[in-house]
Amino acid sequence: MIEDNIKYKIAITLIKGIGNNLAKNLIAYVGSEEAVFKEKQKNLAKIPGIGEVLSNEIVSQDVLKRAEEELEFVLKNKIDAIYFTDKNFPYRLKECADSPIMIYTKGNCNLNDGKFLGIVGTRSATDRGKENCRKMISDLTEAQPNIVIVSGLAYGIDICAHKAALDVGLPTIGVIGHGLDRIYPAAHRPTAVKMLENGMLLTEYLSKTNPDRQNFVQRNRIIAGLCDATVVVESAARGGALITAEIANDYNRDVFAFPGRVDDEWSAGCNLLIKNNKASLIESADDILHFMNWEKQNNSAKNTIQTSLFPDLSDEEQSIVSVLRQKLDGIQLNELAILLEKPISKVSSLLLEMEFKGLVKCLPGNLYRIVK
Repeated sequence: MIEDNIKYKIAITLIKGIGNNLAKNLIAYVGSEEAVFKEKQKNLAKIPGIGEVLSNEIVSQDVLKRAEEELEFVLKNKIDAIYFTDKNFPYRLKECADSPIMIYTKGNCNLNDGKFLGIVGTRSATDRGKENCRKMISDLTEAQPNIVIVSGLAYGIDICAHKAALDVGLPTIGVIGHGLDRIYPAAHRPTAVKMLENGMLLTEYLSKTNPDRQNFVQRNRIIAGLCDATVVVESAARGGALITAEIANDYNRDVFAFPGRVDDEWSAGCNLLIKNNKASLIESADDILHFMNWEKQNNSAKNTIQTSLFPDLSDEEQSIVSVLRQKLDGIQLNELAILLEKPISKVSSLLLEMEFKGLVKCLPGNLYRIVK
């Protein structure tokens, strides 16, 4: 049964002493999540990284009962439990070595469609910082209406970004540091509810997980991993926003920061990122569009592409053209492979042939666009 399969996937995340990477290795060795709990201890102990201590933990822990409770909560509240091998698991996050193996989402947003922009900053946001945030999102919407805004639902810049996205009709995702059985801070519940209509809440944590400080540090890697780029609007010299920026750099994702006065406490972090070449200086949405090569969308008739312009297309090439016709501003290789349900290596080979024919163009960031 599908429910049983999900139960074992949840149970894997509950095994003490086994993190995300070791869990993936364990599953690869035994063949499935269910097999992990049915394998003999002596066989588990032989798996690299497991050994006697962890193998004993696996066979002695009663995690399946807790997993059944969580599955009941998930089904009752219509929550999506997305496993790292599922087709709808966000491909950007999957590229990160320390990505979670299970995420829980509630809302209405395709995690593999659109351009994802993380916006983070201090909880003590200034009026200037909030205005920069709102204006940037408004201007981005006019140029690229398929952008998804990602933040952490915290006070300050985070909640400002979510509200600004909702105001202009952009989907927005709140990555939280606790289970989906609560909203923290409680004052942001009305905004969180609105986000479910055009966006979602996302977490790696099970229900009954408290919003402890270390969880928010952990969730920062998900914000960075979900996004094509991260913008730091305001930050002190230390704080969660800088942690997110550092992680985004480690993931080889673009990082941007608004500069501020040298004596401004809430610009110190942004200035430091720029000074250390860990973020590109931006002053407006146009700077982001330029750095990311996100061209302003033009819906005029001249962008209409006729298949007849491309002679002798194979069925596979035609399927690529069909997708690119709907993504005139470009699409990343991984996302294209997911939509076509083909291996990345195969799609990459087809794109190379089409590039030689002058049908497609490869842009920075492994982005492909049809030639107009």
